[in-house]
Amino acid sequence: MAENKIPYKIYLEENEMPKQWYNVRADMKNKPAPLLNPGTLEPMTAEELGGVFCDELVAQELDNDTPYIDIPQEIRDFYKMYRPSPLVRAYCLEEKLQTPAKIYYKFEGNNTSGSHKLNSAIAQAYYAKKQGLKGVTTETGAGQWGTALSMACSYLDLDCKVYMVKVSYEQKPFRREVMRVYGASVTPSPSMETEIGKKINAEHPGTTGSLGCAISEAVEVAVKNPGYRYVLGSVLNQVLLHQSVIGLETKAALDKYNIKPDIIIGCAGGGSNLGGLISPFMGEKLRGEADYRIIAVEPASCPSFTRGKFAYDFCDTGMVCPLAKMYTLGADFIPSANHAGGLRYHGMSPVLSQLYDDGLMEAVTAVQTDVFEAAETFARVEGILPAPESSHAIKVAIDEALKCKETGEEKTIVFGLTGTGYFDMVAYEKFHDGEMTDYIPTDEELAKYAEKLPKVEK
Repeated sequence: MAENKIPYKIYLEENEMPKQWYNVRADMKNKPAPLLNPGTLEPMTAEELGGVFCDELVAQELDNDTPYIDIPQEIRDFYKMYRPSPLVRAYCLEEKLQTPAKIYYKFEGNNTSGSHKLNSAIAQAYYAKKQGLKGVTTETGAGQWGTALSMACSYLDLDCKVYMVKVSYEQKPFRREVMRVYGASVTPSPSMETEIGKKINAEHPGTTGSLGCAISEAVEVAVKNPGYRYVLGSVLNQVLLHQSVIGLETKAALDKYNIKPDIIIGCAGGGSNLGGLISPFMGEKLRGEADYRIIAVEPASCPSFTRGKFAYDFCDTGMVCPLAKMYTLGADFIPSANHAGGLRYHGMSPVLSQLYDDGLMEAVTAVQTDVFEAAETFARVEGILPAPESSHAIKVAIDEALKCKETGEEKTIVFGLTGTGYFDMVAYEKFHDGEMTDYIPTDEELAKYAEKLPKVEK
């Protein structure tokens, strides 16, 4: 199709929305390693996982073989409030950069949560409701997941208890208030409400918290309260499954205009957005049907892919959750108080970790000030203020487009714009006032945490 026929925004029709999630594990030759019981170091059974997670979600977590799983009609009806989401041709950014590259971004911020997180939140809340539970507990970093889950629980009349990383709780009070609008209770983590929280505060006085800390607290509360289960916004296999709607819609929109991307870029914290965006493209790559260059972008302050170890580790700082084989900096690692709150997890999705270890994707880091400079460039020409998390992908998309400018190559670049940054104005203020820093952990610091990794011979 002629270049001038490609619109700024490519929308799918409502009836073109995915009716099934895609499970990339079905096409992986090397499956992600199983979760291990922290006591026995044996693979977690469905019965053991059922004490923490909803039954149907446990089944999805353990299913490495079914390629497509039906999306229940109730969830598809909820998706219609904000999906399909647009795939946008960044014509103005291309003009600004004077690049021959063609840049597209999948925009996931057009809902109250301001991010892609609602795709999995409604699914997890739906299965909790279907099981007859009273409520769920969770953690949140920047607040997008907590907001999304609060909205989903309100819709289904479920109680929602959120433990929010303390630095984000303090930096993003309005995100906290949106959760409260939807009826959730929001507690800064680590708190003094749980045994794990008290222990972490005693061991790390004055800590700003981490996702690992908040996970520990949320799990403790779920296990101790009958009728509650814990739900997670990233990392787990089930979450990447739900988020595959992002990639499935992206691919369908590109296919409408016979567009084949050369490079696909996503920010990487725990892996939900990146895993969802790349899943159908990675599936083609795994099956030998097509090839793509896939790039994960993580903050230099929390570099689990690029400087972590591929090993079994606890999913939480309190070391009460199952062990996962993943790229990790160590469960004790608490990153600096950077402003990309959603990218502060010490580990990475086991699915993405295995794909990365198999050489099927790349990973790079970006420092905070460079990320915000890219965010501002994007905002000024594309009219959307991006979230700090998304801006990591924007930074590398700009870098790759400028390489095309140098070489004259007309590559097609697709990146994930996970959400908006309108609740991140404290971060933008610090950037504008020159108060933002670029902390990067030293090799010595990371080695200290790596030494504490569990000794697992599997």
